[in-house]
Amino acid sequence: MEIKPTPPPDKPTGPAKRPRLGIGSVQALLVRAGFDWFLLALMGMILLAYLWPKGGIDREPISLGDIANYGVSVIFFFYGLRLSPEKLRVGLGSWRLHMVVQTSTFLLFPLLIIPLHGLFEGTSGEMLWLGTFYLAALPSTVSSSVVMVSIAGGNIPAAIFNASISSLIGVFVTPLWMGLYLTAGSGDFDMGEVMGKLVLQVLLPVTLGIVLHRFWGAFADRNRKQLRYLDQTIILLIVYTSFSESFARDMFSGYSFGDLLLLGVAMLGLFFLVYGIVHVISRVLGFNPADRITAIFCGSKKSLVHGTVMAKVLFPDANMVGIMLLPIMIYHALQLLASSVIAQSMARRAGLDVKGE
Repeated sequence: MEIKPTPPPDKPTGPAKRPRLGIGSVQALLVRAGFDWFLLALMGMILLAYLWPKGGIDREPISLGDIANYGVSVIFFFYGLRLSPEKLRVGLGSWRLHMVVQTSTFLLFPLLIIPLHGLFEGTSGEMLWLGTFYLAALPSTVSSSVVMVSIAGGNIPAAIFNASISSLIGVFVTPLWMGLYLTAGSGDFDMGEVMGKLVLQVLLPVTLGIVLHRFWGAFADRNRKQLRYLDQTIILLIVYTSFSESFARDMFSGYSFGDLLLLGVAMLGLFFLVYGIVHVISRVLGFNPADRITAIFCGSKKSLVHGTVMAKVLFPDANMVGIMLLPIMIYHALQLLASSVIAQSMARRAGLDVKGE
């Protein structure tokens, strides 16, 4: 008698398991978004500036501050070189989505911060308020916005378009917003001089990069990783020289650890407030889920890269640059942490792969 092998038991049917939100997946997503060695290096530059400010302010045998100034132009040149006019034209379609993102970035943020000025005017906290207003006037970040939109299942072409166009708009809008308070609060601030520096150090390099994109754009795309390291190195140099000036002049002497902790809580609150407002507006306008995801992630982010390099141009008093950068540095870290958890949660609910690979 032939003995037939026992067939394996049927696999249980039912809804497929959704991916779990684990520490490893959050860590991988944070690395993709830029929450890696770079943030630790930023903290290291601040510590180095505190311990050895002389290296950042001495002009002999070489001036690191001058190198940082030239580095601003280098960053914006390669940014323009990587901008593809064709991709920007493709993204022009969803105009309502673009309006929401850019209005949130350049109008909603500043209007939320301006009413608080009266609470800090004439106090030691006024400089931190000005730094927070500077954060509010900055453009949206590029890489982390696109990564979060991708993970959460949003409209990726629209995210790329909005992040790119936001950077270009910021070249003009950020100085205009800052001019409202720097002109009134600093006799050394000359708007004409600042705009001239912006043209030479920012606008001209960006324009030159865009013009040369057709010739060297492919090279920039192939070497995107190496160029990012160059950008980050220049930013670290700017942070070191800026904080060296501030520490050498005792600009932080009036602030305690508690002040910085409260600033961190305020930055996290600002992120969730803007996130919630944009989410409500997107629902009211009837955006589909993909466009809504793009709106809330692109509209709630701020760019540390642009904040760091534009600070070298906008603020005539080098001593105050370190304080101006504190809010955006804290906000940058917290926005990556909060948005990564939110993107993971959205992807998990949609049944998407959230491993961050």
